[in-house]
Amino acid sequence: MVNGSPAVTASPYVELSREQWRDLRKSTPLTLTAEELEELRGVQDPIDLAEVTDIYLPLTRLLNLHFTGARQRGAAVSAFLGEKEPPPPYILGIAGSVAVGKSTTARLLHTLLARWPEHPKVELITTDSFLYPNQVLADKGITERKGFPESYDRRALVRFIAAVKAGQAEVAAPVYSHLEYDIVPGARQTVTRPDILIVEGLNVLQPAPPTSLAVCDYFDFSIYVDAKVEDVRTWYIERFQKLRRTAFADPKSYFKYVAALSETEAVEFARNVWREVNERNLVENIAPTRGRAGLVLQKGADHAVRRVRLRRT
Repeated sequence: MVNGSPAVTASPYVELSREQWRDLRKSTPLTLTAEELEELRGVQDPIDLAEVTDIYLPLTRLLNLHFTGARQRGAAVSAFLGEKEPPPPYILGIAGSVAVGKSTTARLLHTLLARWPEHPKVELITTDSFLYPNQVLADKGITERKGFPESYDRRALVRFIAAVKAGQAEVAAPVYSHLEYDIVPGARQTVTRPDILIVEGLNVLQPAPPTSLAVCDYFDFSIYVDAKVEDVRTWYIERFQKLRRTAFADPKSYFKYVAALSETEAVEFARNVWREVNERNLVENIAPTRGRAGLVLQKGADHAVRRVRLRRT
């Protein structure tokens, strides 16, 4: 209590309703068609052009302004040092739970940001590429904790991001197959000095162990895609059912055995996986990093963003 009034906890965030956020679009043009959006949306993600217009156009305007400011700060430091090196890539991190829609967010921003003349070269990488191969997970005894922080080769991921940020001409990352549920032996994705690199993953906002650097230490800006746990659970089960009828039915799929389950068995299987793996990871590891994000997109039960929290500093 302060002078008889409840104490108010200061927040570094300003909270905006969907309507307030939508008005910040200003004159940002819509450069995406309905057909393109259909290709970008995730499984069971009902995003439409109204969501793009109301949420993602203001967001790309903010990121464009932030990119420009970062370039100006970098130019000032280079001038001070007497350097003439090209500016380092701008790195954007996107975090959130399984099934919350962060991959759709990443793909949308990848497409929209590349259509701004100030930063036409935008690349996207997911931290799935830095999961340990399944055999390594088995050797470590953590197969059932795939997606938890310890299932990633954190050092390799940090080295990759550090090399990109340092402006190396080409930096290679492993490739992960969602169909085979494993790292593809010998395959590489090469990042070639982009204007912007988007890094999407469950745990990209995790702090580093003492005396170490975290991947988020290299971010210029970060986004956390948020929703109530019970809503994400529903979305996960709905997505699982859709995949069971499509991708899981592929003979090459790691989860092909799931396609043979009955509807009841499949729902129970999905609930168990959610409860024992994904919800635990969300509650224990992912959600606690939300406060580290520069911006939080808060979704309602219909997947639409209802509120936006923007860090002022």
